[in-house]
Amino acid sequence: MLALAFAAKDRLIAQVAGDRGIAPVAATGDIATGGIAVNVIGKNALEAREAGWKLAMRKAWEKLGGPAIADSQLESMVSTVVIEREQIGARRYIASLGVVFDRTRAGAMLGAGGPAAHSAPMLVVPVLTSGGTDTVFEVRNAWQQAWAEFQAGASAIDYVRASGSGGDSLLLTYGQTGRRSRSWWRGVLDEFGAADVIIPIAHLERQWPGGPVIGRFTARYGPDSRYLDGFSLRAANEQGVPKMMNDALLRFDAIFTKGLLDGKLRPDPTLTVEKPEIDPTLAALIEIGRRAEAGDKPTTDAIISGSDGSGTAVAGTAPVLASSFTVQFVTPDASSVDAGLSAVRGTPGVRGAATSSIAIGGVSVMSVSYSGNIADLAAALRARGWRVVEGSNALSIRR
Repeated sequence: MLALAFAAKDRLIAQVAGDRGIAPVAATGDIATGGIAVNVIGKNALEAREAGWKLAMRKAWEKLGGPAIADSQLESMVSTVVIEREQIGARRYIASLGVVFDRTRAGAMLGAGGPAAHSAPMLVVPVLTSGGTDTVFEVRNAWQQAWAEFQAGASAIDYVRASGSGGDSLLLTYGQTGRRSRSWWRGVLDEFGAADVIIPIAHLERQWPGGPVIGRFTARYGPDSRYLDGFSLRAANEQGVPKMMNDALLRFDAIFTKGLLDGKLRPDPTLTVEKPEIDPTLAALIEIGRRAEAGDKPTTDAIISGSDGSGTAVAGTAPVLASSFTVQFVTPDASSVDAGLSAVRGTPGVRGAATSSIAIGGVSVMSVSYSGNIADLAAALRARGWRVVEGSNALSIRR
């Protein structure tokens, strides 16, 4: 079984190699606006570009509804000019620009104090359907790039955006959006530090080569992929697709924000493992164990229930501490992951089990907390019908 994992090594490397992801920009609370078109003429290329940038600042300020102020004051509030597209001639400058205003300086004039409510961390799985293929991070695309470059600091939604590099392209796929297993989703969300998931879907239809592109966009959320809202946009040609994607992203942000205010965009309670209430006697045992690990002398007045259930006081009995072991198990499909976890968790003496690596069609790995040594764990699993191979602080099991 261990040899099978090494045999799949080269194939796994091939699946994650190459430029797949786009690292998301750092989120700030600044006020950004984009798609500002300018077409100006100057004495030379440098003056034309400078005039174009000043015009873009003025247009962006008016677009945000700012009051009339002097150019010098306006320029002092601009933190960044983003070049979306530009053409520079000898005396002419044509461009599409974005302008980012510093919230500290401009917020008071614009009345933008930021959203009153914020969501829990939401993992973004941007799905692009184009040419009959559904992709997320398998290849770089305009939809992935739009989400990576989105400045979400001023949004009410706490977007968790994966970079798409390394194992992200294996873990976050279109197929993942169709899985309903809470155990599976908990493992994915824990990997990215998120509480729930949102799924913005972009479906592109090209009317003919070089012709219009119709974009149908759908907002879904949660492990059950619930429908939230949808809309359609149109680009005149392929060159207009990036702008259509950016416009769609702003619409998505408004949809998700409305969903939050309506009480829909809340973490699914089935994704949260409730903390069980601990019996006082068991709590006392845990406290003794913690003190023993810290080097403190356990107290001798701990009350430990007897095996006959009579609650007999036993002084000075040392608690049984749990050890962590690695267990490999074959997972030909998604259901086998849940089945394997459930079976191991049900083994006597097992305190807990969680996947640390998932490989559908190969060998997955779980970390098991067990009250005893590895030989005892192997014996307990054999008693449950597993075939067990023992290694160095690790087991390989199969039916």
